[in-house]
Amino acid sequence: MTEYSKDSYKRVSEEYATKYKRAQEAADQRRAELHAKHPDLGDLDRALGRTGAKIALAAIGTGEGWRERLQAVTEENLALQAKYRQRLADLGYPEDYTMPQYECPKCKDSGFVDNKMCECLRRDLILAAFENSGLGALMRTQSFESFDLGYYSKENGDRERMQRNLELLQAYATQFTMDSPNLVLCGATGLGKTHLSTAVARKVIENGYDVFYTTAIGMLSDFEHMRFGQGAERPTADPARYTDCDLLILDDLGTEVVNQFTNACIYNVINNRINLRRPTIISTNLTGKELQARYTDRIASRILGEFKPLLFVGTDVRLKKITAK
Repeated sequence: MTEYSKDSYKRVSEEYATKYKRAQEAADQRRAELHAKHPDLGDLDRALGRTGAKIALAAIGTGEGWRERLQAVTEENLALQAKYRQRLADLGYPEDYTMPQYECPKCKDSGFVDNKMCECLRRDLILAAFENSGLGALMRTQSFESFDLGYYSKENGDRERMQRNLELLQAYATQFTMDSPNLVLCGATGLGKTHLSTAVARKVIENGYDVFYTTAIGMLSDFEHMRFGQGAERPTADPARYTDCDLLILDDLGTEVVNQFTNACIYNVINNRINLRRPTIISTNLTGKELQARYTDRIASRILGEFKPLLFVGTDVRLKKITAK
């Protein structure tokens, strides 16, 4: 089974247990109300319960005639079921009125079918991971399929380079493991770095990994809140999340205020993730020389030495989209 975030799995499993219990309790309530109005149905229900117990005993029985006894009690049970359904129909109720109404009839809200994860549980785990990723509404619109190469010029080779970036990132996301390399997406604003990093996150999450997206400013605000009690009014995430997630996407590196504290935070996150072999994707508008000029040697050497660079080229796609409207 694919590994999912422990927090997501725990939360979704609790939701499934609640759904299952709610369906059972609702069925019990409908049955009790029905029996109160129509006592004969209560008698039939109890008779069904008795024959069910007889079937269970006969099925494990031994000795002469056990097959005949099993067949006889099974036929009795089927006849009672038919009578029960007919009585419900005569009263204007659907035949499954007293049965639990599960959201997923396939797994009966257990999340599993024949010890295999049901599609409904897998879908809900993915949705929980989306919610937990920090990407929010970006997930709905930014995917590999919605990335439009038509905004990049053919004549100067921009489209060819961006086609290679797209294909490389698609392969990265599809084949992602904890041994995947670190990436740094470099280029001016509006060239698709956030779009494609979101698309990577979407696919990696669908494959069961724990992904967390944040901006450099957002991450440092959380560290400031933890250290000084200031910054974000309410932290976006526990700072441990930046180290613990399977894939960290750190967007807009270079837009934050640089000082001794922020340098230390950025270095610690990047260095810890490298040491723990947890992949990171950084996007930045800065060039290699600008990274070296802006950050300490320790940070610049980690990014330039441990991250594979992808250069994004072209003219501002966001501006093109706006002027095209």
